Amino acid sequence: MKAIILAAGVGSRIRPLTDNCPKCLLKIGGNTILEMMISHIQDCGINEIIFVLGYLQEQIKDYVKTKFPDLNAYFVTNEKYAETNTGFSLLLAKDFVENSDFIKFDADVVFNKEILKKLIECPYENALCIDKNIHLDAEEIKIIIDDKNKILKASKTIDPKKAVGESIGIEKIGKNTAKLLFQELEIMMKDKKNHQEYYEAAYERRIEKGESFHALDITGLDWVEIDTKEDFELAKNIQKF
Repeated sequence: MKAIILAAGVGSRIRPLTDNCPKCLLKIGGNTILEMMISHIQDCGINEIIFVLGYLQEQIKDYVKTKFPDLNAYFVTNEKYAETNTGFSLLLAKDFVENSDFIKFDADVVFNKEILKKLIECPYENALCIDKNIHLDAEEIKIIIDDKNKILKASKTIDPKKAVGESIGIEKIGKNTAKLLFQELEIMMKDKKNHQEYYEAAYERRIEKGESFHALDITGLDWVEIDTKEDFELAKNIQKF
């Protein structure tokens, strides 16, 4: 199993903290977001990570090489990071993981290691970590599931009243689905109008074609997606990462 960390974004909503520092290198409790993420990944037995970079990428490369010299790290650059979104970035990891199981991380998520352990051990081939105990509004990736825990929809545009919870930005994708998922992303990204799509749009397209994605309930375990200064302060007050 491999890991993909999407870390190309500017982090504009948390400026000025990201004016000269990538968001994933901000410190929480003395450790950077990225350090905690990589340490959790290694602790769970994964030592091959593909980083998709863009904004201030040299800082991230230097940090990873210095802090984790024994990590099997591969760096891919999204040259269009300022005008594309996570779907475009994920496609850039294709050649490294197309025939492997992988776990995909948004680089701005601070999380309890138990979440990752639970995800790796769960029986689902394709699984999205879902928090059901959360207030949902326009910004969250909201999830609709059926009575067998299979995901029907995953997007920001879902009516919060119909959603079961929020996807936290950490997913497991099996190798059989990976190949099809990257094919889907390739089709999408040929059209420039899809360059701003999130990777969840490709998940939804695969679901519509019969692929199974399941919700893994991680409610009660601590995590924070660092989008705003308020998120950053909240993360600093949680001690269970």
